[in-house]
Amino acid sequence: MTQTGPTEVRPLGGVRILIPRGGPWGNAVASELRELGASAVVAPMTNFVVTDDAAALESALADLRDGAFDWVTFTSATTVDVVSAYRAVIPDSTKVAAVGETTAEALKVAGYRADLVPSEENTAHGLLTEWNGATGGVVPLRVLTLRAHDAIPVLTKGLIRIGHDVQSVVAYRTVGVDLEESIVSAARNGEFDVVLVTSGSVAQQISEQIGTIPEKTTVAAIGPRTAKDARAFGVRIDVVVPTDMDEMISAITMSPRKAIAPA
Repeated sequence: MTQTGPTEVRPLGGVRILIPRGGPWGNAVASELRELGASAVVAPMTNFVVTDDAAALESALADLRDGAFDWVTFTSATTVDVVSAYRAVIPDSTKVAAVGETTAEALKVAGYRADLVPSEENTAHGLLTEWNGATGGVVPLRVLTLRAHDAIPVLTKGLIRIGHDVQSVVAYRTVGVDLEESIVSAARNGEFDVVLVTSGSVAQQISEQIGTIPEKTTVAAIGPRTAKDARAFGVRIDVVVPTDMDEMISAITMSPRKAIAPA
């Protein structure tokens, strides 16, 4: 009779993690975590819907494909999801600016690149501060700015003020997605070891749909900006993990209860 060796112990064996974002990023994170033994549950809490002016977005993305712009800007990971859903092509001649590391990581996962990411402040203001240095002060540049329906066009106005030729297009509206009751119950009862908070809009849905998450569950915000936004919605944040996917997975693997650093 052949004896089998001991079952391989994987770093996240038995750890249950809630990933409240779907799409390419959410599915990629879940796949990585499952490879490490985790039970990763993908349960999107937000989604995007097209605006009334979808034709304007389609036209802008066609111009983008044809090389009509020197730069295109992304101010959220959801914007990346929208562009990816349209299977938009960003030519090598067009440079890409991302408002922060989370957005840059979403671009990477979707198969795009980020040529400019603010090194300090992950906001539209931070991007504007570093814009001239990254572009060599060339004015005017043809820039496509993509934004959410309810977003204040800080970046668009700032680029126009500098003197650039800017086309601003509303790419989507964010809507909440109702969780299955079983997921809500599991989160409220502390059945998840880790709950990831991927954005301010996700934090808002956590606050509204789940409410207070038990202390025994680690609530991990991806990046300091998300942590700040989450606290504004009353969501407790225990740790802040890196936005880079590999580093984030590594941090969770080292200690899923203390992921990387005190928040």
